[in-house]
Amino acid sequence: MSSAAPDLSLHPSGIVPNIDNVVAQFSLGCEVDLKQVTLHAKNCEYNPKRYPAVVSRIREPHSTACIFASGKVNVTGTKSEADAKRAATKFAKNVKKADYAASVNDFRVININGTADMGYQLNLASLAYKHGRHVSYDTEISPNALYRMLNPKVTLLIYQSGKVRLLGARKCEQIYKAFENIYPILCEFRKPGAA
Repeated sequence: MSSAAPDLSLHPSGIVPNIDNVVAQFSLGCEVDLKQVTLHAKNCEYNPKRYPAVVSRIREPHSTACIFASGKVNVTGTKSEADAKRAATKFAKNVKKADYAASVNDFRVININGTADMGYQLNLASLAYKHGRHVSYDTEISPNALYRMLNPKVTLLIYQSGKVRLLGARKCEQIYKAFENIYPILCEFRKPGAA
């Protein structure tokens, strides 16, 4: 389950962001009766009054799927693109138990989120002042600064504590590149005396 140590030559900051969630989407290649799926497949729940899909969970890789009657499936909760693909295969196999010719079709990653920690506090007001074109910061709305990076196209939520959430990537490499791009900028805004 553990992956190889990251290549630090790709991470000059010395900080490797953690991938928290990979969201993927695929099609089963057929429409399904959600009641039948719930009755015959494992670890499924269906409450049409609350949500118009079957919610299914697996432990390895830890993930959740929302299976729609159209045969579309959203998978969330995995930590890598490979795990998302493995989870998709397991969810399709589970739907087969309800007598459907289900398979993984048109698999694609639609969103990857990650986190990193600078290790010290940041002055977000100064960051917003100097980088106002890319940064939204209003303490009455949110305690974090929102930085919209254009290349790669990733949204960063930057907290005064030095924690950074990276949202909206399509590939893990975009998370890593976005953090390496923001790292030298954030170094400028270290609070004096911050540990």
